[in-house]
Amino acid sequence: MRISDRYIGKQVLMGTLYAVLVLGLVLVLGNLFKKLQPLLVEQRAPLELVLRFVANVLPLSLMYTVPWGFLTAVLLVFGRLSAGHEITGFRVAGVSLVRLAAPVFAIGALLSAGSLWLNTQLVPRSKAITLELVYEQAARDPKSMLKPGVVQGNFKGGAEGVQKVLIEDRSGEWVEGFHYHQLNGEGGGRTYVHAARAALEVDDANRQLRIKLEDAFFENHRPDGRVELAFAGMAEPLLIDLKDPRSRRQRPSSMTSTEIRAQLDEETDSEKRVRLHAELVKRHSFSLACLAFAFIAVPLGLNSRRRESSNGLILSLLIGTGYFLVTVLAQQFPSEAVATAVLWSPNIICAALGVWLFRRARFR
Repeated sequence: MRISDRYIGKQVLMGTLYAVLVLGLVLVLGNLFKKLQPLLVEQRAPLELVLRFVANVLPLSLMYTVPWGFLTAVLLVFGRLSAGHEITGFRVAGVSLVRLAAPVFAIGALLSAGSLWLNTQLVPRSKAITLELVYEQAARDPKSMLKPGVVQGNFKGGAEGVQKVLIEDRSGEWVEGFHYHQLNGEGGGRTYVHAARAALEVDDANRQLRIKLEDAFFENHRPDGRVELAFAGMAEPLLIDLKDPRSRRQRPSSMTSTEIRAQLDEETDSEKRVRLHAELVKRHSFSLACLAFAFIAVPLGLNSRRRESSNGLILSLLIGTGYFLVTVLAQQFPSEAVATAVLWSPNIICAALGVWLFRRARFR
């Protein structure tokens, strides 16, 4: 290994680490604290659960911040080397630009390999675990699911229809002013329940919310138009099925690659197939983002100046934003082949444009 390899490689590695930390603080932590506020403040979750939640949310950000940080680091490092005429010194000594960029490509390849594991294994697992942690908090403290004055609909619907719950206040172990609405499925009809007070308990085995009612009023509208009314000083249990967080793993982003492939073999709906296929391709195409950025960042960085480091930051933000916005576009196409082409196109464009820029830089 040449001294130049260690010199450039160290600067790119340290710059990438610093950029990932900064991008994480700016782009991720704000959204993270927004998600943590209901869990930590409103639901009073224990610190241990909150730390587990943070540990599983942070890997989701690395899918974007690692390639973005690497791109920013390479632009700034080569911009500084160019402004200080160090690149000129290396080239006078007989070191070609491609040879100077060798450590950048090596680091990009290693980061891409790590991103492949991150995107296909860790990120889907982390998303599934965060859903389980939210359910775990609900089981620990059922009242924390309900915020006074806010309609809560995180309950199983399906054939049973839509279920909504509203409470007016909390008082110790009880909730005050309990309201329950159920709009039935295709059969029609609806049910309304009101209670002056209610005690909540989660049946974890059956994933149900068991509710003990005091001073309860029941109003049932049947599909044939009949209305049934009932009153009860004490009534229990009113059972409400909770959404099983494991069922939400059917969302492509929280499924493993094996699960996506298995569902693709069974899925017949073309729109759902495109979403599943796009998620699978996105994980692999994003994994090569670091390597693709290596092609374009080195020659673009040479055009920067020491006093214009903000240009490198702006350029990295523009390239990174354009690259990652492709995921939104890919799911809008009706064909799996088109979605695949769109998702791979940023890598191909970066590599082709980088080769052309490298050829131009050789004669400057």
